[in-house]
Amino acid sequence: MTVRFAADGTIHLEGLCGSEEAEALLAQLIATPGAVVDWQGCEQAHTAVVQVLLALRPRLRGVPASAFLARHVAPVLNRPPAGGVARLEA
Repeated sequence: MTVRFAADGTIHLEGLCGSEEAEALLAQLIATPGAVVDWQGCEQAHTAVVQVLLALRPRLRGVPASAFLARHVAPVLNRPPAGGVARLEA
């Protein structure tokens, strides 16, 4: 599994994070408000995974291993969302 949930509440994105990982990531972020996503080991992320990160805006730890994610996706995720902070009620 490329999305790993640590005992301390950190969510790790590792390796090639495919579309099948998006639902598990979404569920864990909803269940764990304030969770930190460590994506330092993320070599590739399907757009479904990126969309979950864009929608929920979790705190991110580190720079992803993927040069594309680091250069093009990380800057967008580090900006405040248009119209304010996204909120999701469970």
